[in-house]
Amino acid sequence: MLRIAVHGAAGRMGRRVVALAAGDPDFRVVAAIEHADHSDLGKDAGFLAGLSELDVPVASAWPDDIDVIVDFSLPEAVDGVIDSAVKANAALVMATTGLTSEQHDRLKQASEKIAIVWAPSMSLAVNLTMRMAQQVTAALKDVSGGVDVEIIERHHRFKEDAPSGTALKFGELIAAEFEREPGASAIKHVHGREGKTGMRTGNEIGYHAVRTGDNPGEHTIVFGMMGETIELKVAASNRDSYAAGALAAAKWLQDQPAGMYSMFDVLGMK
Repeated sequence: MLRIAVHGAAGRMGRRVVALAAGDPDFRVVAAIEHADHSDLGKDAGFLAGLSELDVPVASAWPDDIDVIVDFSLPEAVDGVIDSAVKANAALVMATTGLTSEQHDRLKQASEKIAIVWAPSMSLAVNLTMRMAQQVTAALKDVSGGVDVEIIERHHRFKEDAPSGTALKFGELIAAEFEREPGASAIKHVHGREGKTGMRTGNEIGYHAVRTGDNPGEHTIVFGMMGETIELKVAASNRDSYAAGALAAAKWLQDQPAGMYSMFDVLGMK
């Protein structure tokens, strides 16, 4: 049984991770971590997650006996999470998005000591759709007349970064397919359009961020050609898909040596 600590445990995603982990016989929730000034400190994590009491109070101090940490929090808290994971020699599922380049570097350094899964989305369906987007791009990039790629993402009004990390990852993977051949033009990443922008060029990917209500997340990848269009769409109806994916990554990590891994690794997609 894996001893799991959930960082950001009082947040929307953290509560779902606690709830799903508590119902999974492969896990024992041993810590629910929040920052030292959080209003929910001392409350039972089970109650916050809508369950019966787990006898795990929300705390700011990390215990020593942890097998894996799942982090759904904010970028400003990530450095402390990385330090705590290394100190506890615990595997880490880093599900927080909007990280700086310096924080990505810190994750890479930490992965020399512990096993880490980082991905812009923990959803299994999202990661499968990313692989399909790569395949569609590879098949269409040389089509007569060209193919235009636009990425539309929708999230809840509370999301603080735009475009989403998931949208940017879709764009990164698609751009890599376009740029794979020697001499290929570099792809431009265009964020929204306004005013007299001129005709669309063939070597750009457009991003469009929509923020509405409590939308837990959806992404549409549009491949537009002359005379026909392909759209790949993946949408979450609630947050459990992200929590379940993070827990799948946590289970997978228990058998892995130190290193940096992605959800493609978790899913066995090379």
